[in-house]
Amino acid sequence: MRLEAILEGLERREPAALARAISLVENQRDGFERVLSHVHARLRRGGTRRIGITGPPGAGKSTLTERLIQQFRSQELRVGVVAVDPTSPFTGGALLGDRIRMEAASLDPNVFIRSMATRGARGGLATTTEEVTDLLEAFGFDRILLETVGVGQTELDVARTAETTVLVLVPESGDGIQTLKAGVMEIADVYVINKSDRPGADKLRQEIEVMLGIRHGNAFRHMAPHHAPPPRAPRPADGRTGGPADRGAPPSGRPPVRPSDVWDPPVIATVASRGDGVAELAQAVDRHYAYLEAGGLLAERRRQQLAQRTRAVLERAVQHWISEATRAEELLQRRLDDVADGRRSPYDVAAEILDQVKTGALG
Repeated sequence: MRLEAILEGLERREPAALARAISLVENQRDGFERVLSHVHARLRRGGTRRIGITGPPGAGKSTLTERLIQQFRSQELRVGVVAVDPTSPFTGGALLGDRIRMEAASLDPNVFIRSMATRGARGGLATTTEEVTDLLEAFGFDRILLETVGVGQTELDVARTAETTVLVLVPESGDGIQTLKAGVMEIADVYVINKSDRPGADKLRQEIEVMLGIRHGNAFRHMAPHHAPPPRAPRPADGRTGGPADRGAPPSGRPPVRPSDVWDPPVIATVASRGDGVAELAQAVDRHYAYLEAGGLLAERRRQQLAQRTRAVLERAVQHWISEATRAEELLQRRLDDVADGRRSPYDVAAEILDQVKTGALG
């Protein structure tokens, strides 16, 4: 399909044009940047919500994603899904397992599901995946679900792409240890314990809540006390308050202490195979979006995402220019024997290549 035909098809919201535009962007074929520039002006700026769904393999992310699709469709919302699959070592494409598992949802004309290969991208989530979500947003989808492989640094990439990140855990996969790994746990805005009908679910929930409490300075707020609280002091006959039982009351003339405005991530139990807890999860996602919007954090987060995107696009363009418009690769191959024999280091060769690129000697 010609580039102009793709752009016209996107304007008419033709699914075939969207699929071709995604392929164009994913494979970085000629004209893909023009397509992205075209849709950037048509982004809905708040009309679409991007939700990241991540977690370890086998946590039931695909089943949970399918249930969320059904929940959003019951609200007459259009849903786009980007399922980031591992790259096939043979074809370089996505293994397509997620799309197969969500086949029933894909039959809905108001649902669009696309599997994408990580293609060895650092962290597993390529810049092109973010760009594909732009295409879906400009196409008019109300909710975009980003489901990831759930390994490596992928989770952090999702947190930078989505407004709300849902971390899916299961009781028997050793996730209790994961609660100690702040790098993984701190990215989530909503925690889900899927397959919560299995043994160990309550223990995992308690571990997560304690971890969240440590972060906010009230580690054991969810845990029942092991002993009875001390008896309250009797209230004076005149109704005034005082004594140890009322130490939490503000002194006269001072405003009461306001609750913290920091988002307190909920921990939600689900059984995705039965649809249990999915409505509660959708409500938690909506509450988090409202929290971001009310505090002005949504606009700031989007500014940061756009800045990060621009840097990534610039880095990609520079890498492409160095490999295609210069003879840097040729010089690297000539110096490879010196590096392998220890006569020169990779840093020496990189510095030489960069110097020659700067002076135009490799042009």
